[in-house]
Amino acid sequence: MRLMQFLSRAAARTRQQRTHLDSQPLGRAVLVVVLLLDLFILMSIFDGLAAHTRQLTAPDETIPHTCRAMVIDQTWTADNRLGQLAALATAGSASPYPPRDSKVEHHPLCAPLLDQIARIQADKALTGQFETLQKFEREVREQQLAIDRLKGAYDTSLLERMAGDAPGQTPVDASRTEFRTRTAALDGLQAQAATLAQTINARDDIQALWAALEKQSDADRLLLRDDLQRLSFWFPVKQLGMQLIFLLPLFLIFYAWNSASLRAGRGLQALVSAHLLVVSFIPILFKLVEAVYRIIPHRLLAALFEFLEAFRLVAIWHYLVMAAVIASALAVIHVLQKKLFSRERLLERRIARGECQGCGKHLPTDSAACPFCGYAQFLPCSSCRGLMHRHARFCRHCGQPAVGDAGSDSS
Repeated sequence: MRLMQFLSRAAARTRQQRTHLDSQPLGRAVLVVVLLLDLFILMSIFDGLAAHTRQLTAPDETIPHTCRAMVIDQTWTADNRLGQLAALATAGSASPYPPRDSKVEHHPLCAPLLDQIARIQADKALTGQFETLQKFEREVREQQLAIDRLKGAYDTSLLERMAGDAPGQTPVDASRTEFRTRTAALDGLQAQAATLAQTINARDDIQALWAALEKQSDADRLLLRDDLQRLSFWFPVKQLGMQLIFLLPLFLIFYAWNSASLRAGRGLQALVSAHLLVVSFIPILFKLVEAVYRIIPHRLLAALFEFLEAFRLVAIWHYLVMAAVIASALAVIHVLQKKLFSRERLLERRIARGECQGCGKHLPTDSAACPFCGYAQFLPCSSCRGLMHRHARFCRHCGQPAVGDAGSDSS
């Protein structure tokens, strides 16, 4: 109870500091200026935070996806590795933006492979050969699709001629001629693609890449996988530390400014610094919650789901989710009902709007009782004996707090 009272007083004091200047409510123009300042500072904090944390090397940078595919997943096989390399080599040339100069230190098992790929990407002549090879492969696919369509049309026309449904009108001969033409073109394209692929594969830099790829052993694959898991586990912790290095000094500066302004009685500076104190705390809270989720619940939930799947108990997961949602809804309803829509708040609004404190209907001016439900609206103040609203917290004449029977429902 004492904790709740302390938090309530602290919240009221905080609201007073941020909405009043020299004990006067902020004007709308001043409030707009302060809120725009808050928004600008908040955006600047997040921009600076992003630039600051980019200095930290992420697991995806130390062990990029290409290296994972080549070493851990082993998806680069002898049949598809030239196509995979062609896609990487031509991706940079197709981009309208120049490649970003990266000083990231790759994993020792990834560095030889990625350095070799970077040299291949920088070779304009080789990149042109890869683009030509991809062009041949696209044309081969297009010719193959056209031939497949012709096969269907040819079979249909041949059946119609055999059945005699349309004698002399079926385009069997034309289909046969086009089929032969496209087949010859397909064979030519495939031969050109195969010749170009052999030429590319014979290059020393390509052979060096294949040799480096084939050197990777099962022990290397397991080591890289373990290192990736370790980096992924500790990266959220390192990222949080990097973020707090940026955020905490800013928060402490605003806190010191606010404390000094309050002690010196500088109202304007106290107002602005109080807002900035809250604004600087928002990203700290956000990043703490994000880091805790990434470090603890996310991993625990993944492990729990794997456990339930292993024993075919996935239904329990859905039951737990529904139970958690129901509990959250009950908590939200409780807070809304007790804090925002409590009886005290309801009575305050009714008094402020000139409504009956009993039934809520609008009262005629200076009505001592409600003409609709008969509820008495006033009681004598214990201090000045003047009439005060039955459920008011303070007397409207002398301003003293209500005591005794004031504020009760007794008649």
